[in-house]
Amino acid sequence: MKVQSEIFGYTKDNKQVNRYTLQSKKGIKVSLINYGASIQELWTPDKNDESTDIVLGFDKLEAYENHRYFSGAIVGRFANRIANGQFSLNGTNYQLACNIGKHHLHGGNIGFGKKIWQAELIEEEDSSAVAFTYFSVDGEENYPGNLTAKVTYTLHENGDLQISYQATTDKDTIINLTNHAYFNLEGAGNGNVLSHELLLNANAFTPVNKNVIPNGEISSVKDTPFDFTQPKPIGRDISMPHEQLEIGSGFDHNFVIDKPLDAFGLIAQVRSIESGRFMEILGTHPGVQLYTANFLEPEPIGKQGKSYHKRNAFCLETQSYPDAPNYAHFPSCVLRAGEVYQHKTLFKFAVSTNKFGEVI
Repeated sequence: MKVQSEIFGYTKDNKQVNRYTLQSKKGIKVSLINYGASIQELWTPDKNDESTDIVLGFDKLEAYENHRYFSGAIVGRFANRIANGQFSLNGTNYQLACNIGKHHLHGGNIGFGKKIWQAELIEEEDSSAVAFTYFSVDGEENYPGNLTAKVTYTLHENGDLQISYQATTDKDTIINLTNHAYFNLEGAGNGNVLSHELLLNANAFTPVNKNVIPNGEISSVKDTPFDFTQPKPIGRDISMPHEQLEIGSGFDHNFVIDKPLDAFGLIAQVRSIESGRFMEILGTHPGVQLYTANFLEPEPIGKQGKSYHKRNAFCLETQSYPDAPNYAHFPSCVLRAGEVYQHKTLFKFAVSTNKFGEVI
């Protein structure tokens, strides 16, 4: 399988950014840019075998430089929030940038999603891939350790898209990498996602305080709006009177995946009845952030001139728990010198028009 490469644009400081396109015989096509190692387009067929781009994004590099929504990007060193931008490691206290109020979000002022990554093209008989590498120097955004991060997107002939995360460091540090794609299975910019049916393999979630940061509890989803253990529309309970929904202006919460730590297993399934598109997510991360695009304000102008509005997409960000450095009972996010950080997320695409999960 071949990888097509082309110039996507030039940054404000005149650095070249390329776009790489991978396509399978099953009709799945993904375009990636080495700015933020981002998913720029993702085309999948619907129940009528018509392909549509299902991720929010932009046609021009300038928009990726200027926007603040992390659209399709790899975020890190630490995805999600760290309270007060502070953590302690090996007896040393670290103060990170506070770029969302008094707290740290998605790696700081200039996180991995705003960096240019080096790209390596990999072409195999039954797959094609782009391996993106970024070297983060000791002290960048005040994180300790020289860290080499490698994120590989592999599109298989059967249409499966895998994201493999790997990192090494020369000094103990913390790390939490994820992809921040915004999905709409009816097509990017084609209305809200409240009717999408969602199943999460999660019997618990981590409630948040008023700053949308975990309060340290791990709570059952049973008898709450956060119960997606059986498929239901994303919007069915999103406006229920519930303190957690009021804090997040909808869903913006980490769910605890029901599988052994670091094991590869089911994370989520999503379906649009309208288009018939069905997406299954599997992976090794211990958590996943469900975010219902509650804060797309002001509305960005996306691909094909379409405006992206509140709840026009959902994110399912496979991850370590938010603020994990500050809770010893959360799965560890510490990467020791000499060790290898490794996780993977697999996206499977199909058409489901009858019973949820029954694919054509």
